[in-house]
Amino acid sequence: MNLFGIFSQIEKTDPEAAEKVSFSRRKLLKTTSVAAAATPLFFAASINKAFADTPSVVDILKYALTLEYLERDFYRAAQFSRGLLPLGTREYVVQIAKHEASHVDLLRGAIPEAQTIKENTLKFDFTYGGAFPDVLTNYQTFLAIAQALEDTGVRAYKGQAANLLSDPTVLGIALQIHSVEARHAAAVRRMRGIRVWPDANDNTLPTSPNVQGAVYAGENQTMQPNGGGGMVDLMTLPHDSVFNPAMYERTVYESFDEPLTMEQVLAIAGPFIKS
Repeated sequence: MNLFGIFSQIEKTDPEAAEKVSFSRRKLLKTTSVAAAATPLFFAASINKAFADTPSVVDILKYALTLEYLERDFYRAAQFSRGLLPLGTREYVVQIAKHEASHVDLLRGAIPEAQTIKENTLKFDFTYGGAFPDVLTNYQTFLAIAQALEDTGVRAYKGQAANLLSDPTVLGIALQIHSVEARHAAAVRRMRGIRVWPDANDNTLPTSPNVQGAVYAGENQTMQPNGGGGMVDLMTLPHDSVFNPAMYERTVYESFDEPLTMEQVLAIAGPFIKS
């Protein structure tokens, strides 16, 4: 086994490989004997640990592309579900479907490896394993699931932003899509007749399965890092009949989207994906 040759190839694609593996090796040495640390298996374990927590740009693109296929096909299915969409709402659903199709095309063109996910290999179950059997026949159920998907998409892109800093082009694509997903989320809320800003309490999905709890985990934060601290205490807007102290906390957590990890997003999206 040519370990140095393998590592040389890794370094060509990741300039920080040496630092990552060195850090992982130090962590593993704390629980590994000196003899075991000299084996190829130990080297492999160091490599796996170094890169397990940081998905590659290609991995992120494939992940994002799967979510965009899911959203695109969800809205397309709604378009052709007889009697689902009330008068005056179809144009919004059609437009969102077009946006999602554009996102698919953009991601597929971003990097060749992302195209290994082909349309004909993806099949979706919009009932979420039978939990929402009326999703394409009941307008309110459809909107609730649409809101969950859009809010998940917004938080998913934010969760991977830091992992895309090494590729400004792909980061730019992700930010383009992220902003549109946020507008979709607001549009769906408006169609539901609720406030357009993100709030963990306003989807009212059934608690079993607890999709709402997963989609909005950690969303309503009034504490922000990097100097934000307890932001409710910083509110100095004048009180009136509309904006009063009772609204301070809600105003703060509606001001920010919180990220979701890839694992959290895949756990949410999993039941939608049949294959």
